[in-house]
Amino acid sequence: MVDFNQGLTLGNALRWCHALDDQGLCWFEEPIAYNDLDGYAQLAREPTTPVQLGENFYGPKELSRAIKMSACDYVMPDLMRIGGVSDWLRSVPVAAAAGIEVSSHIYPETSAHLLRVTETAHWLEWVNWAEPILVEPFEIFGGELKIPNKPGIGIEWNEQAETRYQLKE
Repeated sequence: MVDFNQGLTLGNALRWCHALDDQGLCWFEEPIAYNDLDGYAQLAREPTTPVQLGENFYGPKELSRAIKMSACDYVMPDLMRIGGVSDWLRSVPVAAAAGIEVSSHIYPETSAHLLRVTETAHWLEWVNWAEPILVEPFEIFGGELKIPNKPGIGIEWNEQAETRYQLKE
């Protein structure tokens, strides 16, 4: 997986993506500005490596528009930007109807649960940023996340750790 983080112009993205196309990569993630859907449609058509887009979708309508424009091969909504749990649940059926796989963008402790009910679930983006302030961090076995069988999203805050990391004014 290669994340260009919107750092390229369309011309440079086409050059790099074509140059890397035979490397067996899973996807090219957001090579150009997230809102250049015409450019993404060209990137999704030309190189054979799939294009991942979506961490900057603000709501289900943006996801739907990108899919209608054939601007991506995969989507990865960001839980905060897409509009929380409710708008995630409104967005992913649009991707499923188009046969597009859905990965997550950060917030893994919540996204893991959402991917379990996402018809075309693909990859959980794992970052352990919350681990230092959790009583019991999520465990990973053989590359798979073990989702706790607990109420809510399965996390409990370590209040002593919270105090240690708290910003002082």
